[in-house]
Amino acid sequence: MKRVGIIILNWNGKEHLATFLPSVVQYSGGNDVVVVDNNSSDDSVEFLKSNYPEIRLVHNTANGGFAKGYNEGLRQIQGDYEIYVLLNSDVEVTENWLEPILNKMSLDESIVACQPKILAYKSKSQFEHAGAAGGFIDKNGYPFCRGRIFNEIEQDLSQYDQEQEIFWATGACMFVKSQTFHELGGFDETYFAHMEEIDLCWRMKLHGHKIMAIPSSTVYHLGGGTLDYMSPKKVYLNFRNSLFTLFKNYRGRYLFFKIGFRFLLDYLAFFVFSIKGEFIAAAQILKAQAHFLAKISEMKQKRKELKEATKGIEFNASGLYKKSIVFTNFIKRKKHFSELDSRNFNK
Repeated sequence: MKRVGIIILNWNGKEHLATFLPSVVQYSGGNDVVVVDNNSSDDSVEFLKSNYPEIRLVHNTANGGFAKGYNEGLRQIQGDYEIYVLLNSDVEVTENWLEPILNKMSLDESIVACQPKILAYKSKSQFEHAGAAGGFIDKNGYPFCRGRIFNEIEQDLSQYDQEQEIFWATGACMFVKSQTFHELGGFDETYFAHMEEIDLCWRMKLHGHKIMAIPSSTVYHLGGGTLDYMSPKKVYLNFRNSLFTLFKNYRGRYLFFKIGFRFLLDYLAFFVFSIKGEFIAAAQILKAQAHFLAKISEMKQKRKELKEATKGIEFNASGLYKKSIVFTNFIKRKKHFSELDSRNFNK
C-alpha cells in the first residue's frame, strides 16, 4: 500500500484540468495523482491521456455528483493508499503543501482528517469560502470557518496561522485516512453535492476522531467551479443538506425541537432573500425543507444506524460553537472569527 494518493474528481472539467493540474503534478512529490472521471462528455479524458499519461485514470459509469462520484471512484482503488488527498479540480497547490499535513498525521495517529489553509485563487490575499482556515459548526448546525462566517470573507493577515483542531475539513482539499473513510461508509450519496464533507466529519467526531487545520500548508481555490455560491441549485442543496446533517448527527436532547427551530431560522433566511428581491433563491429554501421532510424516514434509519455504531464512544465535540452563529453574526454584528469568544467553543 502506498502512503498517499492525490484524488481529483472530474466531470467535463478539461479547462480546470489544463489550468490547475500543472501545479499538482509539479508539487506532488512523486505521489500518485489519480483522476476519477464522472462519465464526462467533453474531451477531458482524451486531454489527460495525451498530456498526462502518468496520471492514473479511474472511470465511473455515470455522473452521480460529488458524493457518489468519490465513493465509486475510491472503491475502485480501495487498499492502494493509506491517505487520500481529495482535491477539487479547480485548486492550485503550492510547493510545500503535502509535507506539513502528512508529517502531522504521522505524529498523531488520532488525526484522521486535515485541511490546509484555503485562499482564493483570484484574490490570493483573501480566504476562500469553501473551508478558509478550518471549519466549525454552531449548536443549530450552521457551518462557518476561521476566515469566513456566512458570506463575510476575511483577508489573510496570518491571524489564523496556528494549527488547530477543527470540527470539519473542507472537501475542496481534504486529507483523510482511507481506512476511516471506508469504515464510515464514505460520503452520503443522498447529498449529491455540498456539505457531504461536513456530514462525514461529524460522523468522524461521533466516533471520537480528531480533525485538524494545518495552515503551514496553503492552496488556492477558484471556487464556484461547478456552481456559483449563490446559484439557486446551490442554495437548495446547502439548505437541504444542512438539515440532513443536523438530523442525522445531532446527539442532544429534543431533536425535533432543534429541527423546528432550524426551520424557523431558515424561514427568516427566506424572508431576507425575498426582501432583497432574490425570489428564486428564496423559493429554494422552501423546496429544500419539503425535500428534507420527504426523506425523513430514510434519515431516521441512518440516524439509528449511526447511533448504534457509536454506542459507548465519546463524542469529540472540539470545534462545536455552543452559541448561535446566526445571532452572533447578524444581531451582535460579529463578522470575523477572531471576534468570537473562545470560551464558547468546545475544546
